[in-house]
Formats: sequence, C-alpha cells, structure tokens
Amino acid sequence: MNPGLYIVGTPIGNLQDITLRALDVLRQANLVVAEDTRHTRKLMERHGIPARLFSCHRFNEASRTETILERIRAGAAVALVTDSGMPGVSDPGSRVVAACHAAGLPVTCLPGPSAVTAALALCGMGGAAFSFAGFLPRKPGARRRRLQELATRDEPVVFFESPYRLLRTLEEIEEVMGPRRVYLGRELTKQFEENRVGTPLEIRAAFAGRAVKGEIVLVVSPAGKDGKDSVSVEDPASGPKAGRVQGKS
Repeated sequence: MNPGLYIVGTPIGNLQDITLRALDVLRQANLVVAEDTRHTRKLMERHGIPARLFSCHRFNEASRTETILERIRAGAAVALVTDSGMPGVSDPGSRVVAACHAAGLPVTCLPGPSAVTAALALCGMGGAAFSFAGFLPRKPGARRRRLQELATRDEPVVFFESPYRLLRTLEEIEEVMGPRRVYLGRELTKQFEENRVGTPLEIRAAFAGRAVKGEIVLVVSPAGKDGKDSVSVEDPASGPKAGRVQGKS
C-alpha cells in the first residue's frame, strides 16, 4: 500500500456490512487508528485481521494527530476508523484529516455504511435533498432554537439522538414543528432493528412503558409552503407503522 491516510467506513451494526476493499486496507495498513480500540478489535477479529490499533478519540485527537502524521511521513499506510460509520461524520476524525491536508499528505476515503442514508432509504420521504443536523444540542433552550431553525426546511431533516433524550426530543419536535410525519430507526442493521413512522405523539406512545435502548436516528418530514408537514399524516401511505427486521450482528 502507498503511504497515506485511508478513511475507512465501518459497519453501523451488522459486522458483515463492510466492503471487500475496506477489509483489504485493514489487513494491509501499518496502523489502524480507532475511536475505541476495543470496539474495532471485535470487528477485526470477526474478519481474522491481526490488530495494529492506535487509539484516537475526541478526548485525545489533538495530541495524537502529530504522531499519526509522523507515521505517514515515515512511509506508513494508516487506516482511520470510528466505532461505526464514517470518521468525521458526527464522529472523531476531522482533525486528523484536516492536518493531513494541511501537511500535503495523501488522503483517500473508502465509503461504507451510513445511518443517515439508511434512514433516508427507510423513511419513504424522498431523498433528492435532505438536511443533516447531527445531534441536537443538549441544553433545552439551544435545542429548541435549533429546531426552530430547521422547522421551515423543505427537505427531510435527519437527526441522531440519544435513547435517554428521545421522548423529550419527540415532544419538542411536535411543539416546535407540529404533528409532522417522523421516521424513527433504532438499532439499524442489528438483531433487534426497529422502524417506526408516525407523528411524534404516536411514536412516543409506542415507547410508553418501555426502556428506550440502542442507537437512534430520526427523520422529520419536510415543511410545506405554510411551514407545516408537506405530507399529510392522515394519508394511508404515511400513517403510523412499525416494523422489525431480525438479523445477526
């Protein structure tokens, strides 16, 4: 392999969801830079790849970046991965990538699974354009202001959310945006994958009495000309539905 930084997309859940090229790079790289070495070790062990791991996460990325650059300058091929999905997309990695660009070092990307595009495919709201909002702010005031900014978007809006804040976030979406159609994906590609479509109130009711667990992605339907949902929630094609896909991760 040529020296440089290889940004490698990894599975968002099911460990089989990885490209042949990504496996080749992980096998051949001189070093694999990982958000959580314990998590990445499981992926590599599943595919029979010896671990050559170096920790780099949001708490130490600044201090580890120069070491990574030194290894590349010395001729190393370095693979950059996060716990799931793409480095730098609501995950660490952007600092390392930017530093390599600034230093004139080669950078390439091996695309892979994405919770964002998976949710857009599953939500049935169209995918010609969309807004990705990442994680909403934790503080209530800042979160509400962000929702107000997004309320008039005429394309679907994709969020990531913590299971601990899900019910409150759904309540605030309805308060700020109205009874929009919302898609919720939980544990995508994993054994207990769950997909639901309905108003925020309907989805909250579906979780009543349940402990919310796992990784969650939300898609809120686009606003119409009047700022309300551009797709009627009374339309049979957009009414509250739920599904679960069984599989092994």
